Amino acid sequence: MPSRKITETIKFLTWLKTTHGRAVASCVQADVDAWLADGPTTRHAIRTFFVWAVRNRTCTNIAIGHRQARTVPLLSQDQRLSMLKACLTDDVDTLAYRVAATFLLLYAQPVVKIAAMKSTDVIITPDGLRLSLGEGDPAPVPEPFASLLTQHLASRPNMRTGSSTGSEWLFPGYRPGQHIHPNTLMERLREVGINVRGARNASLRGLVAEVPAPLVAEMLGYSYQVTQKHATAAADPWSRYAPRGH
Repeated sequence: MPSRKITETIKFLTWLKTTHGRAVASCVQADVDAWLADGPTTRHAIRTFFVWAVRNRTCTNIAIGHRQARTVPLLSQDQRLSMLKACLTDDVDTLAYRVAATFLLLYAQPVVKIAAMKSTDVIITPDGLRLSLGEGDPAPVPEPFASLLTQHLASRPNMRTGSSTGSEWLFPGYRPGQHIHPNTLMERLREVGINVRGARNASLRGLVAEVPAPLVAEMLGYSYQVTQKHATAAADPWSRYAPRGH
């Protein structure tokens, strides 16, 4: 199996265990669909592994078609900002899902990562709220999102599903001690009309047009390659910026 296929398979199996506590034998189609839908096209390289796994009965009922060449899903900035405004100012959904959608539309966070965010990722400082999303400096939280996020922290749903009244998760799930399932979050975002991949790509494209791509990578937890790719696509002039430590 070529190195990319091995690398992507290891990434998927690690995510499956960390996020859902499952091994490949108990993997379901929804897990695979969520992984493929919420990441780069290189993730499709796990197909070879699952063809082998199904053939050898390591797992069953998993189907991954051949990847079709296609353009990168991308909303216009007007569409993204319109959705963002609706999440911040309208009652388009419950508070928790509005906050989750804003993480996607404002900070380009993948749904899988949003679902697994912890309350400690929100940092209260004398200058306001900040978010720990990557290895760089915490990202600032502007108003009115700061107020919505503060309200959400004080009234998170599903806080009494376990033996205690506390939860480390920013978005607690229905099962005790678990965060919200990424599929549940993804389906809810789609129900209110948000194209998840298109919104994330548009968010990244908008951010790298305002801030050097390496800084966006460090602050939001992306690789330099991903943010530079979006900066290049947006004809952004930040290629001369030297990343920290380089």
